[in-house]
Amino acid sequence: QVELVESGGGSVQTGGSLRLSCRASGYKIGAYCMGWVRQAPGKAREGIAAIDSDGDTIYADSVKGRFTISKDNAKNTLYLQMNSLQAEDTAMYYCAEGGTYGVGAGPEATCHHEYIDWGQGTQVTVSS
Repeated sequence: QVELVESGGGSVQTGGSLRLSCRASGYKIGAYCMGWVRQAPGKAREGIAAIDSDGDTIYADSVKGRFTISKDNAKNTLYLQMNSLQAEDTAMYYCAEGGTYGVGAGPEATCHHEYIDWGQGTQVTVSS
């Protein structure tokens, strides 16, 4: 059974940091493109980062230079290190699996293939 479980969300002040984790079960993430997608209330879903099996990454302009996507294949876990958090980063964050193709070519920061499996999400709230 394929499952993605996010953790690490919470409330933080502007300028703070959080690290999100996404533990996968049912398959090995090392062979797949994985990504993070967020959705703020009243806004469209936004792909913000993705990483493929070769370690190639893509980031949305809104998070580039502040967020880092990584994965630990041995732990079968995907991460999102978020630094210099701002109020506009407040959203529900989801991890997702996007097949065995690589990262997309942009402009959205996603895998080349549409996302197939999703986690349940973890809430990030940034306040001043």
